[in-house]
Amino acid sequence: MPGGWVYIVTNRPNGTLYIGVTADLPRRIWEHREGVVAGFTKRYNLKRLVHVERFDSIEEAIGREKTLKTWLRAWKLDLIAAGNPDWRDLYDDLAGGM
Repeated sequence: MPGGWVYIVTNRPNGTLYIGVTADLPRRIWEHREGVVAGFTKRYNLKRLVHVERFDSIEEAIGREKTLKTWLRAWKLDLIAAGNPDWRDLYDDLAGGM
């Protein structure tokens, strides 16, 4: 399926946040969860998928990612809470075809 995804992963509710963008969400989240790529998410153990947005094009997704990265932390927390108030790990929902 063409397009792109913006996602937020964390280590715990109200914990460290990472905003990313990808064309293959299940693969990318699996990489975070397994720690196969060295970097920020591996260093801070960011494995819990708490927010996802789908876009028709990867360019739109990249634009949204850049916008979210400029937001205040409080706004990011509000965004997550609005769609996922329990900070549930959404990874298992990927099998259902988010």
